[in-house]
Amino acid sequence: MIFAIVGPSGAGKDTLIRGAMTARPDLRLVRRVITRPTEAGGEDFEGVTPEDFAHRQARGDFALTWQAHGLSYGIPKDQVSGPGDVIFNGSRAALPLAVRTFPLLRVILVTAPDIVLSARLAARGRETPEDIRARLSRAAFQMPEGIAFQAVVNDATPETGTARLLAALQPVRA
Repeated sequence: MIFAIVGPSGAGKDTLIRGAMTARPDLRLVRRVITRPTEAGGEDFEGVTPEDFAHRQARGDFALTWQAHGLSYGIPKDQVSGPGDVIFNGSRAALPLAVRTFPLLRVILVTAPDIVLSARLAARGRETPEDIRARLSRAAFQMPEGIAFQAVVNDATPETGTARLLAALQPVRA
């Protein structure tokens, strides 16, 4: 199964993914390729130049690519093939293409109330107050029409949020 974890900045996607990976070592995490310096921090990703990204995209190295916030993001083909469950940090805007690319994709939307998002973004220290306001305005982004998803509210401790994500990662019962 392939899982896309999506949600607004500050929702705690990376924290919950790390918690799920610890609890479920059978999960395989896709290491995204992003056109930003690896030193930028945050999640574990492969930072590349825009030129390198374009070359790899033209070569067909990616199963899925998208643009967001002025950056290019790629999901390497070799990381989504093979047995077992795969999880990746995705983009709500890229979901229509992701669903076409991965027909059995399960989408999990990680959310939190605006006051929680704002506090988390401020604590990161990477954004100005204006940037935080802009991110909060984008947090209300609706899921693309026709995309089925399961919501995980991450408004408590990391342990509680991780438990909620782990429950969402369980097989769907018919």
